[in-house]
Amino acid sequence: MTGSTTGPHDASPADPEALRARAQSALLAARERTALLTSCVEDGELTAQHSPLMSPLVWDLAHIGNQEEQWLLRAVGGRAALRPEIDSLYDAFEHPRATRPSLPLLAPDEARRYAADVRGRALDVLESTPFHGSLLTDAGFAFGMIAQHEQQHDETMLITHQLRAGAPALTAPDPDPAAAFGGFTGPPEVLVPGGPFMMGTSAEPWALDNERPAHRRFVPPYFIDTTPVTNAAYQRFIDAGGYEEPRWWHERGWEAVRRNKLTAPLFWRREAGQWLRRRFGALEPVPGDEPVLHVSWYEADAYARWAGRRLPTEAEWEKAARHHPGEDRSLRYPWGDADPTPERANLGQRHLRPAPAGSYPLGESPLGVRQLIGDVWEWTASDFLPYPGFVAFPYREYSEVFFGGDYKVLRGGAFSVDAVACRGTFRNWDHPVRRQIFSGFRTARDVTAAETSEGVI
Repeated sequence: MTGSTTGPHDASPADPEALRARAQSALLAARERTALLTSCVEDGELTAQHSPLMSPLVWDLAHIGNQEEQWLLRAVGGRAALRPEIDSLYDAFEHPRATRPSLPLLAPDEARRYAADVRGRALDVLESTPFHGSLLTDAGFAFGMIAQHEQQHDETMLITHQLRAGAPALTAPDPDPAAAFGGFTGPPEVLVPGGPFMMGTSAEPWALDNERPAHRRFVPPYFIDTTPVTNAAYQRFIDAGGYEEPRWWHERGWEAVRRNKLTAPLFWRREAGQWLRRRFGALEPVPGDEPVLHVSWYEADAYARWAGRRLPTEAEWEKAARHHPGEDRSLRYPWGDADPTPERANLGQRHLRPAPAGSYPLGESPLGVRQLIGDVWEWTASDFLPYPGFVAFPYREYSEVFFGGDYKVLRGGAFSVDAVACRGTFRNWDHPVRRQIFSGFRTARDVTAAETSEGVI
């Protein structure tokens, strides 16, 4: 397991040496996690493709090294290419995941040596690079970008481990009940007052292009769930015939239900009147108090319709997570501007499961909403689109080519996400049919006319 909580906040952009130390820490933490995910199974498991939706683990390993070489050694350090002949093999846009096993990939030992060679040289570049003078080096952006990239692929590899058949290869302790504070008995929903707030960021040093720039957004009043939707609540939807009623489903979602004979979240199965799930190779009863996991956008949307509610928009999610009404400003995280800690959020693969719904009181927002960071990615109602004033940087393929397509936005991160790649402004996106990702959701609703007339707002 890993427990990194790396982030750039404690190091001001005006403090390059502190940022340099942060960058080194973030890179080393990511590599430690990569080593864990690729050393816990035999080499044959690294070269196998465990799902056509995912790359072989060995592809991710060498791709991590290749991206680091291209950006830190070549672009920042101005060094000659080490292995230019493999660039195309590890180009994610040139080769779809389903075809990657047929490529002449580096063998596991060679991939490890290559990634280690690149890393040693990259740390030398880090020591000698001034953190000013270009957008790529300002505040150590390129190093933060590469640390985030590696952690994102670590999450991808963790998904592959969840899809892998066979005995468990990973272990981690369950969330600490004392820190998690399970058994939440607070209100089921929270009112978010209407009005403007600042969405996105122009100040976060390592924020990626799709998080920028900060801009003012007006959001009418609405209610949002205090916690993510739980397994127990989702089971009620199943028991009520939710997967048998087309009226709850988006047309394409209903097609997916019928085509794939869906009856429950991915990895669930019913035996002897009990719902069980497979989690990283182990079969266990589905815990009712945990946030539901491995549901598609279509499933989340259908549940919300069945419950007489809806998914929150991306702006509504971010306002609930960042807006401080007393100070009229947007926070970096629901709890404030300080970096995540284990007492505030379930991040960094410290655990291999979400904490019970309502956990982490120290992580709740000023409005009283919990678990907006960590535990499960949360589907929103919104398509993945650029913010006003968006500028692609440092390459179009990170965000811009995905705008306007068949992608829905997820927010908040999950237990599988490292803190360096998770903040109140961080945006994730995927196809609405995806279920292998660590995705859940919470619901929202409009304020009714009666509530308005009764002075609820």
